[in-house]
Amino acid sequence: MKLPYLSAPALLIAISVSPVAADSGKQPSSNPGPHMSKQTRMDLVRAFNAELVYIRTAFPMGKKGLTLKGGELKPSGQELEQMMAMWGPAAKPGDRARISDIIIKEDRIHFEINGGPVKKQKWYQRIQVGGSGGMTPIAPSDPNANPRGSYVDLVFDKYVPDLNPQQLKDLLRPVFDFNAKSAVEAYLDTLPPKCREAIKSHHVLVGMNREMVITSKGRPPKKIREKDGEVEYEDWIYGEPPQDVDFVRFVGDEVARVETMKIDGQKVVRTEKEVDLHTEPAVGKQEEPQIRPANAPTLRRPGEAPDPAMDKPGPAGASRPAAPPPPPVDPNGVPNWTGK
Repeated sequence: MKLPYLSAPALLIAISVSPVAADSGKQPSSNPGPHMSKQTRMDLVRAFNAELVYIRTAFPMGKKGLTLKGGELKPSGQELEQMMAMWGPAAKPGDRARISDIIIKEDRIHFEINGGPVKKQKWYQRIQVGGSGGMTPIAPSDPNANPRGSYVDLVFDKYVPDLNPQQLKDLLRPVFDFNAKSAVEAYLDTLPPKCREAIKSHHVLVGMNREMVITSKGRPPKKIREKDGEVEYEDWIYGEPPQDVDFVRFVGDEVARVETMKIDGQKVVRTEKEVDLHTEPAVGKQEEPQIRPANAPTLRRPGEAPDPAMDKPGPAGASRPAAPPPPPVDPNGVPNWTGK
């Protein structure tokens, strides 16, 4: 059988087209590096197992944890808030947690904190035998089957590449802080710059949540719960006369009003939102270096090498509207302690 004659130009076209057709139009992906060796696996497990870290994002309890891939954390935003409201928090930003288990799989590294998530029982642990003394399980229950921890999966494209401990810490930066010196500093590092500076000055901004106010001014000595029409609110009162007295009003979990009664009888009221936590970029996303000011405070120890991923200067964040000017002083000079 004779093969059909092909001219030189036609032969070149056939050779150049055939690999693309065999690959179905897909371009080969770049190799991130060699596969993780057995020795590296052992070294990482020894380095990270039982390690104490500070949490940089909220972890929900229950069976489902977090997934981190390419610096993007899922679930996040409203979906994560719903999980936290439904199952409760396993850890919040600034909390100290222990890595209780690390499992290296084909395309991910599984980190469990504080005992890990809720685990399913074995089938034989659900079998019970009845008698005159009641029902008795044939196998003892697993004490670790219902812990109050959570987990995060660090996911790679195709396989887990060969990593050293510092590279792995850099990849886990959105969820774990290995370098913070205290829980307060670890928590402050997760906040927008404006909130961070206000808390350091023990100042409350309209738009903060309860945890931020407690970090800034401590727990309130007095609380008052009232209702204005259909809106329920709670006032936290800081200070007593003759010093300045601050009334911090919460609607839900957000500061809606800050009223300060000065020593001289002047009343300063702020109701316009000064910080919007829902529009701030999430911790660990690539947008964070773009809003980080050039002189932002650092949590590094003295002499510690800088983290290039976190210390790149960027333009300051968008300007916020200024607080409204204080109202005129009461003609009678009597402070209005009711706040109405």
